[in-house]
Amino acid sequence: MNLFAILLKQDDPSKCTATKLAKFRLLKTIVRPRHDTLVLNPFSRVCLTRNDRGLSPDLCVIDCSWERSDTVLQSRKWHSYPFLRKLPALLAGNPVNYSKLGKLSSVEALAGALLILGYHTEASMILDKFKWGHTFYELNSYVLQEYAKAENEDEVYDIQRQYFEQRA
Repeated sequence: MNLFAILLKQDDPSKCTATKLAKFRLLKTIVRPRHDTLVLNPFSRVCLTRNDRGLSPDLCVIDCSWERSDTVLQSRKWHSYPFLRKLPALLAGNPVNYSKLGKLSSVEALAGALLILGYHTEASMILDKFKWGHTFYELNSYVLQEYAKAENEDEVYDIQRQYFEQRA
């Protein structure tokens, strides 16, 4: 799967996980994705499932600050793509937002999506570039396996509810 990132450059560039992946040539930075690209946006109305695997050979993350995400990612500009998807609930493994629900870095979002879609080797490859990459996988391995088995969005939401209500 081809990985892309739109860098909005709102955070410290030395901590930007998408920039680091680009340096390793594991993703390409772009200004605007092609119309048929699977775009990750936490404000999408549609949740990613394994059935999205065949929609596009391209996966794109929008890299922006969580502090500005409400205004930036909810703008109409980011909702015009037909394959806009949000990830189901996952815990962050990065040092800044460790164990916070949904506060994923770009590499965590891409890895989570890749694992749900069945691209395990690619997910490992990008997580291995970060000292804490294994932490993201360890925190979420069970629920990611369950999400990857889900047949549809309703099943994903059921898994999400069951797993995260147990943790609360």
